[in-house]
Amino acid sequence: MRRIPRVPWARIGRLVLTGCVLLLAFIGLLTLTRGTAVRHVRGIAVDGVPVAVGEPAFALAAAMATNTPLTRGNRVEVRLDGKGTFTQLWADLRSAQSTIALQMYYGQQGQVGDKLREILLERAAAGVRVFVLYDAFGAQGIPKASLDAYRKAGVVAAPFRPFRLSSLHLFQNRSHVRGVAIDGKIGWTGGFGIDDKWLGDGRSNGSWRETNVRFEGPAVIQLLAGFAAAWTEATGNLFTGRPTVSEYPDGAVAGFLYATPTLGSTAAERFMALSIAGARKTLYITNAYFAPDRNFIELLVAAARRGVDVRLLTSGESTDVDTVRYAGRAWYGMLLSAGVRVYEWQPTTLHSKTMVVDGLWSAIGSINFDNRSMALNDESALMTLDGKVGAEMDRLFLDDLRLASEITADAFRQRSWFQKIGEWGAGLFRRVL
Repeated sequence: MRRIPRVPWARIGRLVLTGCVLLLAFIGLLTLTRGTAVRHVRGIAVDGVPVAVGEPAFALAAAMATNTPLTRGNRVEVRLDGKGTFTQLWADLRSAQSTIALQMYYGQQGQVGDKLREILLERAAAGVRVFVLYDAFGAQGIPKASLDAYRKAGVVAAPFRPFRLSSLHLFQNRSHVRGVAIDGKIGWTGGFGIDDKWLGDGRSNGSWRETNVRFEGPAVIQLLAGFAAAWTEATGNLFTGRPTVSEYPDGAVAGFLYATPTLGSTAAERFMALSIAGARKTLYITNAYFAPDRNFIELLVAAARRGVDVRLLTSGESTDVDTVRYAGRAWYGMLLSAGVRVYEWQPTTLHSKTMVVDGLWSAIGSINFDNRSMALNDESALMTLDGKVGAEMDRLFLDDLRLASEITADAFRQRSWFQKIGEWGAGLFRRVL
């Protein structure tokens, strides 16, 4: 009888463990798990009070903190969900006469992808120069046939940070950016992706709740500057061009933040910290993925304790990433005890990433309230210092609360031990979620 050889599981296990250790050593464990640098926000005056968003100096302070100048003359339109986004976005793309620059994190096959391909191919055939930069990790669902069709038609499509041994240390630093620039005159950003789950009203039939923004003016040139930097990294080609700036006398003060990971503090974390510290009346945050480090929780707590009406709207049970939800819920007790009001979205999957402070300073973009967005990823947001836009953002936030469930301290304390253990476990991985 032939003897069946034993599988050397112990040896295999040692080899796997050794491989993992060598891989972490090669990449750098601290690179994978590094957090944000900002701990406190201090004003330079004797009293140390940070500048408020309503002060004349705030625009300059925000520009200094984020390396993003805020300029007048921008037209800003808030666009909700697929229903309020894609019809206008398709029309803008069809209107292109010279260039389209599109940077996207997420892509899948479906109606949205088919329509985008149809429009881009038609514009390329009409002589428009079309550039598409897609994240190599987030956009894995884009069919190869679509990429082949783009390239055959003259659309220049390139992956951002593909998996290579020589750049393995950069693989977790994804481009989470959503950006579209048309003729250097019209810009789009937000949280949307190229997938059918972003179709619909965001409240029914499984469609995702999203907030995007369309804008015109000097901020579009800032969007193009961010695109050019990413394009250079991905392709080795540096855009020069002959840009012109469109300004609108009645437009808003705004700036397009393109934040990238660095060795020290990032523009994304400085933006978030300055915004929280600048609140004096209201601080309304909608963020689908809420799992920050303790330093940002303490900033929110400090805002609530100085009398700011701090409210957070985040994902409910329909989230697509349960681990992040559990990691965020681990902070609820601390937030609630300080007076922060916490809500969870109920009808569908929430994906919005917005903030509005004192009805004046607002942001719409891709920045999640987690360590990955603030320390590790390339991110984007349109920052606006304008009472009209701020009032609309306030109204939209309060309207969303009608379809959210408020978490009370008493009810939260009664959650099961299973939930508490899940929160503790998820919190261990908060830095890399």
